[in-house]
Amino acid sequence: MLLLTTTFDDIFKSKFLEQLTAVSLTDVILALLAAFILGMFIYVIYKKTFTGVIYSEPFNLSLLLLTMLTTFIILAVTSNVVLSLGMVGALSIVRFRTAIKDPLDLVFLFWAIGGGIVLGAGLFPLAIIGSILIGLVLIFKGRGTHHQPYMVICNLTNPEAEEKVWAILNTQAAKIKLKSKTHSVNNLELIFELQLKDTSALFISDISRIQGVTNIQLVSYNGDYVA
Repeated sequence: MLLLTTTFDDIFKSKFLEQLTAVSLTDVILALLAAFILGMFIYVIYKKTFTGVIYSEPFNLSLLLLTMLTTFIILAVTSNVVLSLGMVGALSIVRFRTAIKDPLDLVFLFWAIGGGIVLGAGLFPLAIIGSILIGLVLIFKGRGTHHQPYMVICNLTNPEAEEKVWAILNTQAAKIKLKSKTHSVNNLELIFELQLKDTSALFISDISRIQGVTNIQLVSYNGDYVA
């Protein structure tokens, strides 16, 4: 009876308790603290380099939390082979349904996940150097001068008004390209892709006053529309 009890205690200690203490408390605290700092760095970079119209605070906060979540998952995986196999099976059923409209948002998500994985693996220098380089690229990219692309949709009843429309657009646009020209019985539809020299859209009123122009629309264009 004593032999059986001793054997059970040995198995319990070697297979369970020892695996739970495979990662020291110091390593856990350091890794999660580093993940928090890296997550805050990603948070600040995303906020500073955001170029859209509607800034999403919950999405930015999720980048911070995602970095920390990934770190403690990797800590658990690296401490126990059996747990790592179960974790892979559990994560394989996870599906993300949120639509990512801006490709840079996807970059930030991968950055948060990748940073969490590297920190969880204990590769602190790689996480620091890699994140600094990525942050510098994003900051310098954000400082560049970019013209917002737009689409102008113009409906005409008088073909002679087309030249006047072209003249006004040429004075306001840094680049301009005719994407579509459609004729119908009493209507001529022109679709332009252009980059404005400034944010002023007062030229739309000038075009609308041209005789023969029945409708004029200015649409923000991000490359998703196909003419």
